[in-house]
Amino acid sequence: MASFEFHEPPMLARGDFDRGDEIRKSPEGLVAGWADARVLHIDHKGRYPVTDDGALAWTASTGVEPPPDAVFVGVVDSHRWAIRVDEVAGRSADARTGAHLLSHDEAGMLATAVGMLNWHRAARFSPVDGKPVTTANGGWILRTDAGDEFPRTDPAVIMVIHDGADRVLLGRQAVWPDKWFSTLAGFVEPGESLEQCVQREVAEEAGISVTAPRYLGSQPWPFPRSLMLGFEAVADPSEPLVFHDGELADAQWFHRDDVLAALERRADWGVDDPDVRLMLPASISIARSLIEAWAHAPR
Repeated sequence: MASFEFHEPPMLARGDFDRGDEIRKSPEGLVAGWADARVLHIDHKGRYPVTDDGALAWTASTGVEPPPDAVFVGVVDSHRWAIRVDEVAGRSADARTGAHLLSHDEAGMLATAVGMLNWHRAARFSPVDGKPVTTANGGWILRTDAGDEFPRTDPAVIMVIHDGADRVLLGRQAVWPDKWFSTLAGFVEPGESLEQCVQREVAEEAGISVTAPRYLGSQPWPFPRSLMLGFEAVADPSEPLVFHDGELADAQWFHRDDVLAALERRADWGVDDPDVRLMLPASISIARSLIEAWAHAPR
């Protein structure tokens, strides 16, 4: 079996902007940088304003200091913040459909902003005493008398399952159109290693066993606050598929040629192409990166 790797990191994992950890810890520094800060508005559906070419449309800060519900995202020329709003006015996009138009740093800042604001929305009260929280460190700490709460990220594995040669297993959820397929995935349970999770999730979703799980890379997925950990693993196509947990409505073994044809035709989810039998996840997803890495691997 030929080995393979990502050609480049998944889309939401390419940024190398300064996340400003030391600045977060300095209330004076945060206030000092606020005057020239740029702010990204994000609504409750995860939509954000964009320019005519699809880039993030930042706005100037207002007031003399950051509002308590704002989140410090990092530094790119100036301090960058995000704030939740009821509705984004004007031209807008969401990460699933618009992130491919962003620069690497903007995609990373967007993933950070959405994930942090989603955490704020889900953690407004202390899990210890139920009291409302206040923010500190630019929104990176939620605080009550009972103690500090830090951002939560939910680990999930996502895996490209193949036969060690030219076939790959892809699944389809019941709510997806017939031709839409993707890699299998699932959340890591307490007391479970990532490799164990890969094997368990495939057994639960498709009823087959896998061997040789191997880590390839990761990507933040702020829907609402996950970290997707990408793996490959090997399975036997002759083993019957059984959808034990109801996650999948269908799963099929596709030949490499089918996948390459879908990639060449850019047969992505949402594209109307009646002449293909397979539609693949959009480029924002690590699922697409896994599929592309496998499809273009040396034979």
